[in-house]
Amino acid sequence: MAHQQHAHHGHQAGAHGHQAGAHGRQSHGHGHGHSHGTDIDWAEMAPHLEAQAELFTPLYERALSWLGKEVTEPGLIVDAGSGPGVVSCLFAEAFPGARVLAVDGSEPLLERARARAARLGYGDRFGTLAGELPDILDQLDYPADLLWAGRSLHHLGDQRAALAAFGERLAPGGTLAIMEGGLPPRFLPRDLGLGRPGLDARLDALEAEWFARMRADLPGSVHETEDWPALLNAAGLRHTRTRSFLLDLPAPVSDRARAYVTASLSRLRDVFGDALDADDRAVLDRLLDPQDPAGVQRRPDVFVLAAHTVHTAVKPA
Repeated sequence: MAHQQHAHHGHQAGAHGHQAGAHGRQSHGHGHGHSHGTDIDWAEMAPHLEAQAELFTPLYERALSWLGKEVTEPGLIVDAGSGPGVVSCLFAEAFPGARVLAVDGSEPLLERARARAARLGYGDRFGTLAGELPDILDQLDYPADLLWAGRSLHHLGDQRAALAAFGERLAPGGTLAIMEGGLPPRFLPRDLGLGRPGLDARLDALEAEWFARMRADLPGSVHETEDWPALLNAAGLRHTRTRSFLLDLPAPVSDRARAYVTASLSRLRDVFGDALDADDRAVLDRLLDPQDPAGVQRRPDVFVLAAHTVHTAVKPA
């Protein structure tokens, strides 16, 4: 499902998740026909998911470095909800002795993952598996030593059952790592110099409502308190650890970061435009106007600041 590249309830209107993520406004979930504007066309989102994951690479590299201290020489790493495979390939780089399997519900995204792995020289130890999580994991040839779900779990209706299924696919002593939660990304000062201060907080509130609708519309949706260590323990896993990782790209940002901010705000405008008051809508339109000196394409104070949280647990040997 999900594709890490979208962020948590970051500003990814209609796309949380995918390892960017995200899902930082990441994305995931594959077309379950959600109503309330919560449908996500993952193939259409692919370029953004890829660009976001690439931008968030420093954050993922720090997370994988931490995981490397938690996990000893994994033979098989499964990226559940891999999206276009940016993070899958980072796993292949970080764990040169491992085979990496990217699993996702979107074949067009997996095509991108295979092409990326081949381009980077990981094709001989990189595979893909297309199907809906968690059931598709029944097709694994052997248990995973490390199963990573980067902002994909929240696109599954019954998260508790999914964690239990993930745990069943682990080898004894294997590690489950999920990236869920964190903080919404920030791109601009609280006071933009136009409109009412606090636009980002108002967009956060709209996205939180969208996220709740998205969760409620999932097949088999079950409400859970998002105490991830407790849910991991309930799945029979032990030795839970939690750590958050920061992406800090201060102003002035690169053209790539500016493009990510523009794409994120454009998606927010498309999804939430009708829910905003006229003043906020006008501010967003100005921010997205490439000719406006106050727009994100030209203003010097654009930045990217985001935090993603990783929770790990181990299957008893």
